[in-house]
Amino acid sequence: MRTHKIASIPADGIGPEVIEAGLEVLEALSARMGDFRLEVTRLDWGSDRYKATGAFMPADGLQQLKAQDAIYFGAVGAQDVPDHISLWGLRLPICQGFDQYANVRPTKIFPGVTSPLRDVGPAELDWLIIRENSEGEYAGHGGRAHKGLPEEVATEVAIFTRVGVERIMRFAFDCAQARPRKHITIVTKSNAQRFGLVMWDEIALEVAADYPDVTWDKELVDAMTMRMVRKPQSIDTVVATNLHADILSDLAAALAGSLGIAPTGNVDPQRRYPSMFEPIHGSAFDITGKGIANPVASFWTASMMLEHLGERAAAAVLMTAIEQVCAAGVLTPDLGGKATTKEVTAAMLQVLAGMNLPRVG
Repeated sequence: MRTHKIASIPADGIGPEVIEAGLEVLEALSARMGDFRLEVTRLDWGSDRYKATGAFMPADGLQQLKAQDAIYFGAVGAQDVPDHISLWGLRLPICQGFDQYANVRPTKIFPGVTSPLRDVGPAELDWLIIRENSEGEYAGHGGRAHKGLPEEVATEVAIFTRVGVERIMRFAFDCAQARPRKHITIVTKSNAQRFGLVMWDEIALEVAADYPDVTWDKELVDAMTMRMVRKPQSIDTVVATNLHADILSDLAAALAGSLGIAPTGNVDPQRRYPSMFEPIHGSAFDITGKGIANPVASFWTASMMLEHLGERAAAAVLMTAIEQVCAAGVLTPDLGGKATTKEVTAAMLQVLAGMNLPRVG
């Protein structure tokens, strides 16, 4: 039996609620499949630890995580901790420390879920957004001087390197090549950002020449938001900078029904380090503890994690179960339903228990 070592970091807000639901479903799935098991290490890293000790994770945190095969992450952030402190205290050190330079964000409309877009269903909206995850606008370079004085100045330096842009372009084109439509949209803002994003465009053109079977087009990021709303069927795979894809993927999730269904993989494609998988909805303080957090994003995230670990059959089974639960109308309030987190999880367990699974071996 194959064993995969998973670090679970539920962290803050609804993170513990949805990650626990995900782990419950994963345990049931592995028991039913019978050919793999997950060895889960639960870590209490997050804002509570920061408030108690001054650090979100221990000094040797990355070293602890390095021994794992993957990281299952909830959400970081607390109402009494500034967002930039929590983000740079936990999530970004892991992403940057393990060079998880590809952020993978699929989006689609599940059966039973209604998009806010009129007459748009699963056939018209099935996207894969690839976000550069290591540099760009979130490189973390800059500073502030003369704080509190009239001449106070703050700089935020976006950094684009040839190696960083080329590797995310190649990863994105590989993803597009593996999808049925073999089409990619390169998102940019090179009309206004005339250095870094002009280089982005030039490298994209160079990489595209190595993929003659992949069709591509280019869109300015502001125009891309309109295209996502007006012509969703024209989009398949998208590649964009750290900031631009961050924004576009949240819009994509909303157009698919809710942030509560959207997953993310922070991936090291070279597999030198463990990759990290997380739902994108954040801490969601407004519903924390109410029992109505949507666990679908954590289930889809778990499916992405399984696929990354080589458990493709299990990943596909999990996605089928999600679709069946959504189609049956077992939906949380963010999707217009009345189900609780526990009720959606129970429905998942019931579906998994009754499914005809692919033959093992």
